[in-house]
Amino acid sequence: QVKLVESGGGLVQAGGSLRLSCAASGGAFSRYAMGWFRQAPGKEREFVAALSYGGGTSSYEDSVKGRFTISRDNAKNMVALQMNSLKPEDTAVYYCAARTRSAWPSPQPREYDIWGQGTQVTVSS
Repeated sequence: QVKLVESGGGLVQAGGSLRLSCAASGGAFSRYAMGWFRQAPGKEREFVAALSYGGGTSSYEDSVKGRFTISRDNAKNMVALQMNSLKPEDTAVYYCAARTRSAWPSPQPREYDIWGQGTQVTVSS
């Protein structure tokens, strides 16, 4: 069974940067598409970014394009989300997710079957 553990969240001022990491264990990580999602209080979980199994195909939600970068290291079974120029509206719990039935990214949460526990990101104005 694949297990995902996120780290790297915290409190940062607007305009600052954070790097989230997600460590995977127990599965064939290099075969899966990986995604990052976020959920703010009172809102539905929303897509942030996703990456294909080899890292060659990526997808981003429009509001984070040019500010966030998703990457992966299959040798270390890790996926990261570099977040720059953070805004207060980026405040949310961020989740790492694995799409074990496909190697290609998707923006739909229902396509991902393994989820981490989440890490809080708070951006102050």
